[in-house]
Amino acid sequence: MTAPRHVTDSDFEQEVLEAETPVLVDFWAEWCAPCKMVAPVLDDLADEYDGKIKFTKVDVDVNPQTAMKYGIRSIPTLLVFKGGSPIDQVVGAVPKAVLKKRLDSAL
Repeated sequence: MTAPRHVTDSDFEQEVLEAETPVLVDFWAEWCAPCKMVAPVLDDLADEYDGKIKFTKVDVDVNPQTAMKYGIRSIPTLLVFKGGSPIDQVVGAVPKAVLKKRLDSAL
């Protein structure tokens, strides 16, 4: 299983902005119930898109700089980055089919 990789304020640039493939960033927190609902869906998608899209997670409580930089106001917020820039955003827990459609358009 390909689990999303935990990224911090200090390695965000290297892991996300400099990535060769599109990157999905899950902005989440330990106390967030909708974040826990979306996590297994992201685990499934990480397997499905292995090698095509990189999946990462940023804990907003531990890494506030990155969350502030991208204006994350509610979680979960999923940002899709391509070529170092955010190209898509999904806020809240959404169905897997919705995420697949958004990811396919990023490829």
